Amino acid sequence: MCALTGAALVLAGCTTNTEDTGPAVSKVQVDKVTEIADQLPDKIKQSGKLVIGVNVPYQPNEYKDASGKIVGFDVDLMDAVTSVLGIKAEYVESAFEKIIPAIQAGTYDVGMSSITDSKEREQQVDFTTYFSAGIQWAQQTGKPIDPNNACGKKVAVQATTVEHTDEVPAKSAKCVAEGKPAIDIKPFDEQSAATNALVLGQVDAMSADSPVTAYAIKQSDGKIETAGPVFDSAPYGWAVPKGSPLAKVLQAAVNHLIKNGQYKQITENWGVQDGAITESVINGAVS
Repeated sequence: MCALTGAALVLAGCTTNTEDTGPAVSKVQVDKVTEIADQLPDKIKQSGKLVIGVNVPYQPNEYKDASGKIVGFDVDLMDAVTSVLGIKAEYVESAFEKIIPAIQAGTYDVGMSSITDSKEREQQVDFTTYFSAGIQWAQQTGKPIDPNNACGKKVAVQATTVEHTDEVPAKSAKCVAEGKPAIDIKPFDEQSAATNALVLGQVDAMSADSPVTAYAIKQSDGKIETAGPVFDSAPYGWAVPKGSPLAKVLQAAVNHLIKNGQYKQITENWGVQDGAITESVINGAVS
């Protein structure tokens, strides 16, 4: 998974910055909820907007469409949250490693970039959780692969992700330790290329973050499918300054959307419903 450890802090935005037309996804229309909006800090109420630092692309969560507009699951969910709050979201593109320092400096109100809520990061910022992401393998439809016994198989990964640097190499090392052939790891600069290699049968399987795999499967017209369950799950969170009341306001807005079913609709629109949560929490790190 992207950006779980200190060594992987720069890995949440894991592709080169190419544009993509992506799927046609309808926006969910969300109404303002005054009792939640009234809890916003005065500065944000007065400005009428949230300034949000985001690193792109990381499909389907945040990336640029063909016109250069930042879109994705994260964007649609944050747009829904800001609609609940009666304000606008202003997305500012940023290098991933600069987002948390910019939150601490007050440059951005929120950091939103598929950031894993970790205990290490909770020392720097607070998180409002909104999704659960793990690692998910995919295979060609009808050609089963066991992620825990892929010795000698060709496995596509996106270069520099945790799947490339940690997860698949660890599985390969276990193969070798048991006297079996190593996994033939095939890194690609872009996730779309890794997916395409699997669709074309150039590799036996693919490993990626669970929402990324779900998106790839949805886009494949049935050519690929999941291989085994999601594992090593951890929450994604929106980062805000340590001690900021904004964390609880965002939490209230997400939980409102969960309760009324609009959160579920947004996850389904993007094909990432397997990572849907039932309740948003503040600082929900598991490691």
